[in-house]
Amino acid sequence: TARAQALRQRLGLAALLVTRPAEGTTLYTDAGAATIPAQAREVYAVSGAGDTVIATLGALIGAGASLPDAMAIANEAAGVVVGKLGTATVTPAELA
Repeated sequence: TARAQALRQRLGLAALLVTRPAEGTTLYTDAGAATIPAQAREVYAVSGAGDTVIATLGALIGAGASLPDAMAIANEAAGVVVGKLGTATVTPAELA
């Protein structure tokens, strides 16, 4: 946590999101660190999980979602794709 906060501050970032496969995602801000645990499910492939988090997070923030809300949905999206064989996509219906 201290190293992530130091990196965030050194880079002048308002927020730093760190994905940790088994633990979930952690958001570091001036307010501290908030972790959303990984969704418990059978894992077939982790390839693309981080890409899914970044793509989902960016799309939701671009659409006006708050960072905490976008983070929660992005974490859920990653949980969906790791439950599929190979590199996969997630649909809005799978996040409902």
